[in-house]
Amino acid sequence: MAPAKNLTMVMNAGSSSLKFKVFQALGNGELESLASGLCERIGDTANSRMKAKTAEGGSVTLQEGFSDHQDALGLVSRFLADTFSSSFTRSVHSVGHRVVHGLDISAPVLIDDGVKAVIEKAISLAPLHNPAGLQGIEAAMATFPAAPHVAVFDTAFHQTMAPAAYMYALPKELYDEQAVRRYGFHGSSYKYLVPRAAKTLGKPVESLNAIICHLGAGSSMCAVRGGQSVDTTMGLTPLEGLVMGTRCGDIDPAIVTYLLGQGHSGAEVDALLNKRSGFLGLTGHSDLRAVIDGAAAGSAPDRIALDVWRHRIRKYIGAYALQMGGPLDALIFSAGIGENSSILRAFLLEGLEWYGIALDEESNKAAVDGVAGNITAPGAKVQVLVIPTDEELSIAEQAIEVVDRT
Repeated sequence: MAPAKNLTMVMNAGSSSLKFKVFQALGNGELESLASGLCERIGDTANSRMKAKTAEGGSVTLQEGFSDHQDALGLVSRFLADTFSSSFTRSVHSVGHRVVHGLDISAPVLIDDGVKAVIEKAISLAPLHNPAGLQGIEAAMATFPAAPHVAVFDTAFHQTMAPAAYMYALPKELYDEQAVRRYGFHGSSYKYLVPRAAKTLGKPVESLNAIICHLGAGSSMCAVRGGQSVDTTMGLTPLEGLVMGTRCGDIDPAIVTYLLGQGHSGAEVDALLNKRSGFLGLTGHSDLRAVIDGAAAGSAPDRIALDVWRHRIRKYIGAYALQMGGPLDALIFSAGIGENSSILRAFLLEGLEWYGIALDEESNKAAVDGVAGNITAPGAKVQVLVIPTDEELSIAEQAIEVVDRT
């Protein structure tokens, strides 16, 4: 008897890593996570290893040399076959791949040569992510040749933005010939959060007006009007927008030319803005928890860094509220910082009662460590929600939808 094709693999390939998660389709249409893991230090065969865990709580760390993503995925397949069934690879219904940049592709798509060409074309805009994405796709197609493969792009959710939001005031030929525009990222997270927020509020998705704060080491915000993205903080690349762990976010672009004129190379400036700025640049710590501790202990640089972080986010809250075209239904917090730091949520929203945004202190404290919650104070006009995101589940849902309709 042929194995039931009821499993979906989700893959997120980095330059030296490969994350995976396996979902099983249940009879009620829901998806259940069976296993997840990370292959790290791919290419460093002396130190590469796989860490994996199952839904039942079992965990394993396997030390094995991975020369490339194909080697890593081979170990993943053996682990899953040993853990679940020798016919595991034949039970895979679909494979969903997280791809960072898809230019103007506006929906998840079956991967073919044309899609691969788009991913390759976008390498110049996502040089750290898209090459690894292609490597992961090629490895997975060799490992699961009978399964359809779907690309789910971080940029796709924001393709509903109007030209007023995505165009830069630069010579138009840069857009026409080199695709220079705002794309936005974290799309799988936003696509996951929007319908769940609408359900929480008892509203149809198409009538939801919300500002979503995806706050983590990489952070962005999205203005959602009528259930669709109308603006977002990240731009051509993930560098634009909020203050992040090591990224500067918004700056005067003349700083770049100034630094180049001072003798810094282009590569040095790029590394400075992406890897040495943000909280790391302001405080010496990229982890926001260390910044919070420092501020509490009286460190002036840490306190200033938190003030800069808050100022930027509140500026975008105000700007995005004007994009709603009507009342703002909700302000939503998600991702590592947004989901887990009640202290920072309270700090961010302090003094906004005049605008109808106020927190219930006890509800705010309770909504941590993966616990969702409505943390709105009684009588406040704007609902404040904490919704843990699940980008892997979002990718799995989108992959299944694409395969089932083809």
